[in-house]
Amino acid sequence: MTAGQKERLKKWGIPAGCALLAIGILWSYLALFSTTFHIQETVYLYIDTDDTADSVKTKIQETGRPGISSGFSFLSALGGYTVKTGRYAISPDDYMLRLFRRLRQERQSPVRLVLPSVRTMERLAGTLGRKLMLDSATVAQSLADSAFCRQYGYDTATIACLFIPNTYEIYWDTALEDFMERMQKEHDAFWSEERLGKAQAAGLTPDEVATLASIVDEETANNAEKPMVAGMYINRLRTGMPLQADPTIKFALHDFSLRRIYHGHLETDSPYNTYRNTGLPPGPIRIPSISGIDAVLDYVRHDYLYMCAKEDFSGTHNFARTYREHLANAAKYTKALNQRGIR
Repeated sequence: MTAGQKERLKKWGIPAGCALLAIGILWSYLALFSTTFHIQETVYLYIDTDDTADSVKTKIQETGRPGISSGFSFLSALGGYTVKTGRYAISPDDYMLRLFRRLRQERQSPVRLVLPSVRTMERLAGTLGRKLMLDSATVAQSLADSAFCRQYGYDTATIACLFIPNTYEIYWDTALEDFMERMQKEHDAFWSEERLGKAQAAGLTPDEVATLASIVDEETANNAEKPMVAGMYINRLRTGMPLQADPTIKFALHDFSLRRIYHGHLETDSPYNTYRNTGLPPGPIRIPSISGIDAVLDYVRHDYLYMCAKEDFSGTHNFARTYREHLANAAKYTKALNQRGIR
């Protein structure tokens, strides 16, 4: 190479190198530090056990819609990225480097899980499967397994007593065992000394309170009336009278669509048939609500032994002290059902 060629190379090479460096700096800024996510509100990235670095990149593209997505691949190759499951937030003011650090450090955003008051463990399993990284079939199978339930001090009939319907912040990728331990802690915190004292005064264990509360919840959605209903059932328990609660028949039959209970239904052979068996059923007929539990603990002291749904279909009840009064109330309700063609 001649001296002139070297001079020309030097003359053009330095600017070209500077241009490339400037382009590199600009790309780094745009790909790593600039707010490149084209979103109007916070979105969430869900990473599960099947994901790889490539699939995570794809999910970032689909969820956050970054203008330049290759920044994630660059950081993954440069900084070393191990896929970690979880639910991660991407906000409108995020940039790729910040998101990458969040993923690498496993800084998740918890899910606000609303634990529902549902009738069966299968329905609870379905809710958990939709809200958390849990397989609903596995959850349902576990909650129907005696050995699994025994780990937490329950059996398959009483396991519903463990769950307190409320809103919880919990990580999306929480394992079932960790979820159950969390529920056990929440249960123990809910059953304060005050609540335990009220249960003892009523002559009931916490599990018995939960079981009775589940019946009260099924009988009425009117929270103001629940303590009255609870008081009636406690009167029956104390006198040795069968509870004769229609919702337990529906549970025994696993037919929650029934709108009327006929004599034939009352012959159902089941420990949940409170017409044939005295005392409480083996366990709750749904996960009891907090209002139902507190209604049992704060039950109204009265001398009613009977109740019947009001003929105005308000969802409340007529209470009676004697069977004769009850028959009169029942006749009014039956007439109203017939008039509406409800079978």
